[in-house]
Amino acid sequence: MPTIKRFEDIESWKEARKLTARLYDLCCRKPLAGDYGLCDQLRRAGVSIMANIAEGFGRGGNKEFIQFLSLSKGSASELKSHLYVLLDVGYIAEADFQKLYAQADHIEVLISGFMNYLQNTELKGRKFK
Repeated sequence: MPTIKRFEDIESWKEARKLTARLYDLCCRKPLAGDYGLCDQLRRAGVSIMANIAEGFGRGGNKEFIQFLSLSKGSASELKSHLYVLLDVGYIAEADFQKLYAQADHIEVLISGFMNYLQNTELKGRKFK
């Protein structure tokens, strides 16, 4: 695994950033643009994935980092649930749902792998206690 010196180097954070940008774009389009509550939930879930990865990294210890990664993973699951609402009320097509769901699912897989890694080793170039 390459050296991680900044949270921006973490693959799951990079992917969450891409997904969050897609969510913000989606919330600017009709008919979803008019559903302020659902847009807010979608945006918050996406931002939460990114933010918890960054915050956990900033804490400096593996145990705390893993806790924040767990929160991030939970936000990805929350987002996947919101995607079903988008599909069920007709805000997105099945194909768009599948793409967004797969992206959120991939992020969960990345986070799980990273959590396993942290449980078994220390990051090179960064002390985690």
